[in-house]
Amino acid sequence: MKKRIFGCLSLVMAMSMARAHDTWLMPERFVATPGATLRFDLTSASGFTGPESAINPERVERAFCRVGNEVIELTVAGLAERSLGFTATFSRPSVVVVAVDLKPKILELSPDKIELYLREIHAGEALRALWAAIPEPRRWRERYSKHTKTFVRIGEPGSEETNWSQPVGAALEIVPERNPSILRAGDVLSVRVLRAGIPMVGFALGFVAAGEIREHVVFTDRDGRAQATLDASGAWLIHGTDLRRVVSGELEWESDFATMTVDVR
Repeated sequence: MKKRIFGCLSLVMAMSMARAHDTWLMPERFVATPGATLRFDLTSASGFTGPESAINPERVERAFCRVGNEVIELTVAGLAERSLGFTATFSRPSVVVVAVDLKPKILELSPDKIELYLREIHAGEALRALWAAIPEPRRWRERYSKHTKTFVRIGEPGSEETNWSQPVGAALEIVPERNPSILRAGDVLSVRVLRAGIPMVGFALGFVAAGEIREHVVFTDRDGRAQATLDASGAWLIHGTDLRRVVSGELEWESDFATMTVDVR
């Protein structure tokens, strides 16, 4: 097994069956020529080992790609067995940002599942204390939303192209600080995490390579920035969950899940 060196990263090893269900976008290929029509598959799974569950099209709040300053809606290509497909045609060189936001959904968990869930999303002591402080009988009802994006390189865009570095305006978003379309094994990828445009401090991010059953967890600094060395080729998933306590008659929690997939050559 290859060694992965991440400096002072915390290494968390977990079997994929114990992972939270992430939702991500995967293009049929990460590099294409101008004029190409590409398919993007949206799926949810308990580990970054392949698609497991298709997303109901009715859950999609917005699905679009950004080519330079132009925003293009994705076309729904239909449900496959394990994914929801979208397509788009790209006419000119660009690093295209492709994004999908899902509508909120309610999650109810029994008390015996809470500790596993908190471990899966790398919850800190403050969140655990909030849960412990809820008087019995305790319930867990959470409204969650999911935000995912990926990138494809069309042709040979100029070095001045910075479309990839601009946020798309998701409620929770991971934004790369280097061109995600030209990553190579051994590169350090720095990202920022934004919630409503504001940097998230001390936010837990997981980095996992396709097919791996372990992930590497880093925490953002005061600028919302974190970085990791991507020392394996292939697709990578970067993901994190912002869980917040709410007090209402219907809910105890609210959350946003953010994912980003990149290709490493």
